[in-house]
Formats: sequence, C-alpha cells, structure tokens
Amino acid sequence: MPQLNAALVPAPDQVVVRFTGEVDLSTVSLVADALTQAAGLGTRQVVVDIAAARFWDCSGLHALADCTRELSAAGRACRIVGALPATRRLIGMANLADRLQLDGIAPGGTGAAAGHGGGRDSVPARRPVRGHAAARRNALATAGRGR
Repeated sequence: MPQLNAALVPAPDQVVVRFTGEVDLSTVSLVADALTQAAGLGTRQVVVDIAAARFWDCSGLHALADCTRELSAAGRACRIVGALPATRRLIGMANLADRLQLDGIAPGGTGAAAGHGGGRDSVPARRPVRGHAAARRNALATAGRGR
C-alpha cells in the first residue's frame, strides 16, 4: 500500500499537485502519474506542493525534473513549492537544483527569491562536521592562506 497521497487542484491558469507522505522507489509511479495528469490538463503552469511530503529519494526528484523538462519544452512551467530543508539538500546533492524551479528562499537567507528558479545558490550548503577530516583540511587551507 503506497504511503503517498496526491491531490490535484485545477484552476484556470494552473494546476496544483499536492503530495502528502513519502516519495521513494515504491511510490514514484504515483508521482509520475499525478504529474502526467496535471500536465494533461493543459494549464500554463503546474505547481507541485511538496511541503507535506516527509521523505523524498532521488527517484521522485528525477520524476519532478522530467516533468519540468517536458513542460518547459512545451513553453509551460513547473514550480516546486514548500521544499523542506532536507529535500533542498538532496536536490543539491543530486545536482538537480538547475533542473528544478524551487520557490522561496532557502533557510539562512541565501538563494533565489520566489519565482526566480533557483540554481545551485538556492540549496543550502552542507557544513563539515566539527572534527571531521574535511573540516580539518579546510581549517588548514584557511590558515595557510593567512601567511
């Protein structure tokens, strides 16, 4: 039984797709079906509200990227709204930030303003864990530049 619900809310200029639950390999077909149905309504824009989706894996994000690409090729748009910080991090790690139009400002005040798409800067950067080898390398590199 899928642990994901999808609701389509059509309007004259756009259709909103709201996902609630978990998106992974076992539920990605539901995501793809809902996005296909939304795109089939022919509105200028598909808005995908993922605020209530507690979990995303790369299969679901790739379905969003595929839908975005197809709509863009047809002169239409797909906006992603409500992405939680963990989802934004995964989008960045999967190198999909330039393929998805994320609305809103990423936590910490960095990133694109609503409606401007995003790109790499819209995904918060990961900070090295204190004491981790990468943190020590960065500290050494920074100290070496000061000389």
